[in-house]
Amino acid sequence: MATWKLDAAHSEVKFKVKHLVISTVTGQFNSFSGIIESSRGDFSDANISFEANIDSIDTNDKGRDGHLMSADFFDAAKYPKLFFKSKTVKKKSDNELEVAGDITIRGITKDIKLKVIFNGIVNGFGGAEVAGFEISGRLNRLDFGLHWNGITEAGGIVVSDDVKLNVQVQMVKQA
Repeated sequence: MATWKLDAAHSEVKFKVKHLVISTVTGQFNSFSGIIESSRGDFSDANISFEANIDSIDTNDKGRDGHLMSADFFDAAKYPKLFFKSKTVKKKSDNELEVAGDITIRGITKDIKLKVIFNGIVNGFGGAEVAGFEISGRLNRLDFGLHWNGITEAGGIVVSDDVKLNVQVQMVKQA
């Protein structure tokens, strides 16, 4: 069984949410970690765990970031991290996997399915094996108690319930 550790310097954890129904706000978590354990070179038997620090949220607007960390949204003081733990990995093609698992936000755990593109393995700096992945998925923020919303003067909704996930990770095989 090989252990692979997430290389945060060469990875990104982003999300997109519609704002006012007509535009999209992109955010990211700047502090996160993850581990993959797998005995197969195609990761089809992988056990995956991941966590992100809520107080590292960054939407390019400090006021919005503060609001997202408040009890209206993530409640970072009470729930400082979000977690993911895989349950199953299905090989869909040579480079595509479907990963099903549990995601926990605000202490609420729900099932999620993620589409994973496996970009391969190369020898990185220092000779360590490095694997690259592109991960996408969707979740409904209301499922996790992120209920705050506003209504514009014209009756429009401020924040969409649908959140798109876009994660790029580089994993380093541990000796």
